Amino acid sequence: MGGNSSRVRITGPLVPYAAGFLAELENQGYRANSACDQLRLLAHVSTWLQERSVGLDDFSSNRVEEFLVIRRTDGYAQWCSTKGLTPLLTYLRALNVVPEATVAPRTPSETVLGAFRTYLLQERGLVADTVISYVSVARLLLDENADPVDFLEHLDVRDVMLFVTQQCQVRNASYVACGLRSFLNYCHLRGLIPSSLSGAIPRVASWRLATLPTGPSIDQVGALLESCDRSTNTGVRDFAVLTLLARLGLRAGEVAAMQLSDLDWRNAQVVVRGKGARLDTLPFPVDVGEALSDWLERRGSCAHANVFVRVRAPRVALSSSGISAVVLSACRRSKLTPFSAHRLRHHCATDMLAAGSNLSEIAQILRHHSLITTALYAKVDQRMLLGVAQPWPSAS
Repeated sequence: MGGNSSRVRITGPLVPYAAGFLAELENQGYRANSACDQLRLLAHVSTWLQERSVGLDDFSSNRVEEFLVIRRTDGYAQWCSTKGLTPLLTYLRALNVVPEATVAPRTPSETVLGAFRTYLLQERGLVADTVISYVSVARLLLDENADPVDFLEHLDVRDVMLFVTQQCQVRNASYVACGLRSFLNYCHLRGLIPSSLSGAIPRVASWRLATLPTGPSIDQVGALLESCDRSTNTGVRDFAVLTLLARLGLRAGEVAAMQLSDLDWRNAQVVVRGKGARLDTLPFPVDVGEALSDWLERRGSCAHANVFVRVRAPRVALSSSGISAVVLSACRRSKLTPFSAHRLRHHCATDMLAAGSNLSEIAQILRHHSLITTALYAKVDQRMLLGVAQPWPSAS
């Protein structure tokens, strides 16, 4: 049978959907052999449905598990989990041919948390990682309470202080305070609590300018870039990702969110989708443009509008975590102590400072809301600081 999908024999209720499924697999970048394997899986599902007289509208989550048990019992070693069936189920569910996945009934607490999550995403425009953090703290407060509405109505300052005290013993204080403050403000806004209790949350001590920013050196960044094998599609993509992070100081989420329409090649500019749904336009230098151009030539046709996608099927967009994984992989190849993508943002700022840029220019590139945030980099050039330091007064 080989990799020739035309030789896969299909009978049963899924016959009308085989050609469309194959086209979707090809559109997602599946190679011929992989697409053929998926088509064989479709054939097995279709035969199983026919033999048991199960209609497509009855192919629910329970039926899916039943099929997988039979498939494993029959001795199959591949595509024996829900994950293996995901491409087929996703395609059929998008056509409304089979039922959606069964979702467990939501608890009252999950209903409140779901509304809070929607508020953070749609009204506040926060990034996904921040939303996850805030919702996690809110879940700790509700603690699967049987009646969260009643619990919130009777919440008082003492309860808030007790929660903060307990959680800060086992969790980061800033994490707890920020998430709880956001949730209590939301509850007051929605009328879930009679008065705002966010003022009861003590401020977490923060010495923002007490440390030096720790960015990789020029040699270390060079090692990361050199570690990318640019004879491969993955290497060309990773080189472009690292170049954007190091040269423009973008956040991992901003690189992941970048779309093809954001690139203005005529004016050498890129739209950056930043925090809080903020849009900024930055110029990109020649080396950034060349790295992006090389990747887009290798990227080829893809259904996703995002610039950076998986090299292998399914060719979905890279997430913020995927961008961070590119940096970690480059660190391992370069035999460097692993560091986050955000460290390359520090490198961009310190590199600009060394080249003679002032703090206002750095703030514009990094898109800081306040110069106070950028002021941290004023301490990086210790040689210049020594020139303005006053001598210690003598005892005489």
